[in-house]
This record gives sequence, structure tokens and C-alpha cells, in this order.
Amino acid sequence: MKLWTKETVDKEIEAFTIGDDAELDMLMAEYDVIGSLAHIQMLKSIGILSPEELEVLTAALKEIQKEIQTGDFEIQEGVEDIHSQVELKITERYGEVGKKIHTGRSRNDQVLVDIRLFLREEVKVISQDVGQLAEALLLRSEQHSKDLMPGYTHMQVAMLSSFGLWFGAYAESLADDLILMKSAYDVINQNPLGSAAGYGSSFPINRSLTTQLLGFNDLAYNSIHAQMGRGKTELVASFALAGLASTINKLASDICTYSGQNFGFFEVDTRFTTGSSIMPHKRNPDVLELMRAKCNQVMSIPNEIMLLTSNLPVGYHRDFQLLKEKLYPALSTVKRMAHILTEVINSIEVNPSVLDDPIYDNLYTTEAINALVVQGVAFRDAYHTVATQVKTNVFDRNIAGIQYSHEGSIGNLCTDKIRRKLTERVL
Repeated sequence: MKLWTKETVDKEIEAFTIGDDAELDMLMAEYDVIGSLAHIQMLKSIGILSPEELEVLTAALKEIQKEIQTGDFEIQEGVEDIHSQVELKITERYGEVGKKIHTGRSRNDQVLVDIRLFLREEVKVISQDVGQLAEALLLRSEQHSKDLMPGYTHMQVAMLSSFGLWFGAYAESLADDLILMKSAYDVINQNPLGSAAGYGSSFPINRSLTTQLLGFNDLAYNSIHAQMGRGKTELVASFALAGLASTINKLASDICTYSGQNFGFFEVDTRFTTGSSIMPHKRNPDVLELMRAKCNQVMSIPNEIMLLTSNLPVGYHRDFQLLKEKLYPALSTVKRMAHILTEVINSIEVNPSVLDDPIYDNLYTTEAINALVVQGVAFRDAYHTVATQVKTNVFDRNIAGIQYSHEGSIGNLCTDKIRRKLTERVL
């Protein structure tokens, strides 16, 4: 069944045009029903459906919704998409009244509302998952606030850092990622239903009612603009995912590096590693390496979406169908990574004695310079004094005091302030 007619349909061409759409549509199945439930209530409010017809269609849709929730619903072979399948089921079971469900809307705005309802929920869930990951990082930051570790620039031993500072840095980075996530949510959370094929409907439909029923924050008022949201909505969501993936990528890379034998800053649980076929001593961070690579894939998606949608004039184009193939798997990937990474963070065993190794003696040079400055020595003179000590191998790290008090330093992690940011930004 299709919501459009044509004398003949070539099977090979049909398979090419449908592609994986049916499988991906199942992710939106329940949202298609939810959108239709709001639509038929609106149709009844303007006199298109009778109270009796509304009752039948509501019962039919809720019946299908339960089948979707229990896994007993599928898109049958030969049925083009979820929208066609739902209408077909209702018509098969309840007769001619099922044919009225599509009144006053196009498949275009039906797809739009399904996508926005689906993405709205997905972005909300991801935001909450990210909040949990960030909270795990903050707890570890507080737990290891006094445990020092080396800080690096250019991959060279640089200055004192702490495990508390390191954990907290990624928590605050995730807090910034949630700003993009919230912005994407706000763009998504506008109702396109009623825009029909992009030019409205001659029926006196009540778009404000469906906006209220579907819990949208506002309308996408201009009907052409609502249709132009296809592609733009996915692009905005992909930018939010890419920002998050950038943070996860760097965190995974740090964990891979710092848990290696050459660094030995901490260990992760063995369940997140694999072994070698010939080297029994090895523990390979495969989970984190794959996470790092998957993040790179997620970060490529905005560019893929832009390439798929560039140079398209206003209106619907079948090119948009391919957007689901790019974006939807990424949503699942990001959720899975957030869950696993939270477990990784909770499993980390910190080495509090890492700085006992003499290779880190020069971490304290800046502290020594600052100590001389406090005693009245000009900074440049203090710098040259300590540089000479290092060059002649007489620098003593024990003469340096450690005094950090400003916001965001190893002596003042501000985890409470970062936690406030998270609380404000998690959806």
C-alpha cells in the first residue's frame, strides 16, 4: 500500500527508492501513532470527523500503539513506510473510517512531525545520559581532588595537575556540549503538522490545538518554513552530537594514553580491555579505541548532511530520505558510548604515587619560579635562575611550595559551580 497512486511500479526501482526506510521507520512508529492521535482530535474539533469516528480511530491507533510497544507490529512487504502501514492496518480492521485519517495532511508534514517527535525524545535522553556521565566525572574529581598528576603541553611534561582537575575538566566540557544539545532541542520542539506539502491546507485546521496536544513548545508557523525544516532539523541535531562526540573522543584518547604502561596514571577495569593472541601481558583498550573511532564517524555526519541537502530548492525532495541513514544510527551510538564511558569512569583506579618518579621532577619548576617571585625576585630573573638549575642538574623540586587558590585550579576545583551548570542544562 502507498499513500499515492501510479499505474505500475517496477520492483527493482521500488526497492531502490525505499532502501532501508522501512527498517528506520520502525524507530518512529510510535511517534507516527502519537501524531495521528493528535491529528484526528483536531479533525473532530473542526467537524471533519464525527465523535463516533474519532472514538473508532482513537481505539484503533491505541491498539496499534500497544502492538508497537510489545514488538508485535511490523511494516509488511510491499508497504512503503510506517505511515502507509498504520493507515492500512486501521482500514483493514475498521473499514472505510480508516481512509479518513489522512484528511488535512500530507505525508510530508506527517514525516516532519514524526521526525521531530522522535528527535525530541532522543535528544532529551542523550542529554540526561550526558548529565549522568558528567556527574560521574565530578564525583571522581571530588574523590581525587588532592591526588596530583602531571600536566602536559605538546605531549611534554609541563606543570602540576591533579586527577581532580582532569576529571572535572571533562565534566565541564560536557556541560558546554549540553548548551548545543539544548539549542537543538529548542529548534526541534516546534510543530510542523498542518503545513501539508509545504503550502498549507484549504481545510480550517487548528494547528495550535495539535501543538498543544503534542507538547510542542511552539509552532513552525510559516508552512514553507516548516517544510524547510527537513534537513535543517537533522543538521542542527547532528551538530549537537558532533560537539558531544568531540569531547568523548578526547576523553577516550586520554584514557587510552594514561592507562598505558609508559604512563601508568591509572588502570581501567579489565572488562573494558582485550588481550593479545601471543603476548599474555597485554591489555588492549579496544573499547575506548572503538569509541574514539566512532566519535570520528559521528563528527563527520554534519558534513554528510550538508552535502546531501546543499543546492536543493525549497520544497520536499526524495534526497531527504537518506538523512535517516546517517543520523539515526548515530543517536544509538552516542547513547551507548555515554553509558559505557560512565562505567569506565567509575572503574578507574588512580595511581596517587605517579609523581614519585624522578622523570616528573621538572614539573615543579614553575612553582619554584613563583616562590622566588613571592620573595621579591623579578619574574624574568627568577625564570633564568631556575632554568640554570635545571640545565646544571641541581634543581631541587622539594624547595618549591604548592599554592593554588584561584577558581578552576588544583586547589579550587569549583565542582559545585560546574554541577550547577549541569543542573541548568540537562533537559
